Amino acid sequence: MNLKAAFQDSERAVSPVIGVILMVAITVILAAVIGTFVLGLGDSLGQNANAGVSVDKTDTDATVTLVDKGNVQELNVTNTNGTAAGSKTLTNVGESKSLGFDGNDIQVIGVLPDGTETVIRTIEKP
Repeated sequence: MNLKAAFQDSERAVSPVIGVILMVAITVILAAVIGTFVLGLGDSLGQNANAGVSVDKTDTDATVTLVDKGNVQELNVTNTNGTAAGSKTLTNVGESKSLGFDGNDIQVIGVLPDGTETVIRTIEKP
């Protein structure tokens, strides 16, 4: 039995199969990249607010300190009841504000320069 002749037929088929698979993969990747540019799908992605805060919590209130501004314009510290009277704003690094729980949780909301708001942290009442 001639081993070289037995394996020679199968070795010839490997190269065209791999070539076809690579060509199809490259075509699919190119179509996806061109499609995202043409349809503008990359533009619709939003940006999340990102900021660093430090929280000191007691039984009645919480003190929130802005440690790193990240990409936010300001931070709103507010009760989850939504009243404007229970809201405080942090704009500078190192600035601290205290807010009472008043029976509700406290949320730290980051405001991006375009006005988009994202909840960064929720401080649960004790």
